[in-house]
Amino acid sequence: MSSDASHIEFIVDQIQGAGLITYRKMFGEYAIYCDTKVVALVCDNQLFVKQTKAGEAYIENINMAPPYPGAKPHFLIEEQLEDRDWLTELIKITAEELPFPKPKKPRTPKQRA
Repeated sequence: MSSDASHIEFIVDQIQGAGLITYRKMFGEYAIYCDTKVVALVCDNQLFVKQTKAGEAYIENINMAPPYPGAKPHFLIEEQLEDRDWLTELIKITAEELPFPKPKKPRTPKQRA
């Protein structure tokens, strides 16, 4: 089951104060970016925030789960989804701890023989 666009828009609206928030649809699910860093995934209409030490210290009752089979466990956010201030702070401290993505190498044209 893929996530609903209305659900991702609700989550993005909840965390607008964390920084520059964008999202991208990937394989029927969504990646959420904060200041160009992937901080969370939305899979099956559930929010999975990347695991960080600061996030672990911030969350009181940690619920971990992989967003999809074979993925590393993430923080599964359920009850706190409605708490805009709490969720914004979690995304902000998660983004601060994560590294910036590595610059992509320019593509070189393929040569045909």
